[in-house]
Amino acid sequence: MRQLSLAIAFFLGLATQAIAETTPIDVKKTNGCGCCLAWMEHLEENGFAPTGEDTFAGLLVRFKLDNGVPQRMVSCHTGLIEGYVIEGHVPADDIRRLLSERPDAVGLAVPGMPLGSPGMDQSRWREAYDVFLINNDGSTEVFSSYPGN
Repeated sequence: MRQLSLAIAFFLGLATQAIAETTPIDVKKTNGCGCCLAWMEHLEENGFAPTGEDTFAGLLVRFKLDNGVPQRMVSCHTGLIEGYVIEGHVPADDIRRLLSERPDAVGLAVPGMPLGSPGMDQSRWREAYDVFLINNDGSTEVFSSYPGN
């Protein structure tokens, strides 16, 4: 029975990975931003298919605001996936959870550029940070939290 449970869990994991691999995410970013590229690599490593589009800084800010990202939630890049906005260094697992739960919301945000978040994990230091759910009215609530060290 245990072997059957492990086999089912394995195949469910493969199915989840396959779904993520077929899920494109369009990323708006500034040209030459290393942490944006590193975040996109994190998404690829976790089964997503990101495509990047370089955007001038002023147009990128306008894009964020036009798509419901409150100014206090802004980071360096913005992704669009299945009708949701992903602002900043949001971990792939949180994006999967968002797509699974499908809340009536704008999307997710990690404001700023916290050390240790995906794309900002080039050292052994990690800041504690929260991933926020951006509600349609612009309010936010904590979606998940990550500890520092």
